[in-house]
Amino acid sequence: MVEIVTICTGNICRSPLAALALRTRLADLGVSVVSAGTRGLADHAMTDEAQRLAVARGIPAADAAAHRARFLSEAHLASADLVLAMARDHRRAVAELAPARSRVAFTVREFARLAGSLSDAAVLAAAAAAPDQDAAGRLRGALTAVSGQRGLVLPPADPADDDVIDPYRRSWATYELSAVQLDPALDAVVRIVRLAVAPTPT
Repeated sequence: MVEIVTICTGNICRSPLAALALRTRLADLGVSVVSAGTRGLADHAMTDEAQRLAVARGIPAADAAAHRARFLSEAHLASADLVLAMARDHRRAVAELAPARSRVAFTVREFARLAGSLSDAAVLAAAAAAPDQDAAGRLRGALTAVSGQRGLVLPPADPADDDVIDPYRRSWATYELSAVQLDPALDAVVRIVRLAVAPTPT
C-alpha cells in the first residue's frame, strides 16, 4: 500500500485539508494518507474555515469534522513513501526527525514545481524501472525522478513560493489564498501518483 503523510504546524488547517483532499481523490487506488503537525494541537478539530474549504472541494463534511490533530512523531514517517510538507520549516523538521526520508520529503509546492518539469513518459519510465513493481515500489521509482529534478529546475525567485501560507487565526481571504496555493500542488501529486500506481494501459 502507498503511504503519504502531509505535515504542517498545528495539524488543524493545511495538512488535514491536503490529506483529506488526497484521500478523497485517490480513494480508488487504496492510498493511505495521514496528516500530523510539528507542533500539533493534539485532538483539536480542523478550524471551521478549513472545514469549509474541505467541503467546497468535495470532501464529505463528516470526514472534515472527524479530523483530530496529532503531533508528528518518527512513527508517522517510518514507512511513508511520500512526505508532503506545507512549508520549508516542516520539511526541515522531517529531515531532523527521520533523515532517511529526506529524499521523499518535499514541500507540496516544491513537489509541484519539480514534477511539472517531467513528462508523463518520463514518470512512467521511472516507475517501470523501479526494482519493486508493487504500487509503493513504482511510486518510489517515480519519486526518484521527481527528486532528481532538484538542482536542475530553477528555484522560485522568492523561496516562500515553495510554501503554502499559514491561515491560522487569520482572515477568510488568507484561508482562500492558502487553498489557492494548495490546489494546483495537489493536482501535481495526484498526477504523479496515478501515473506511477495506475498507469493507463497502452
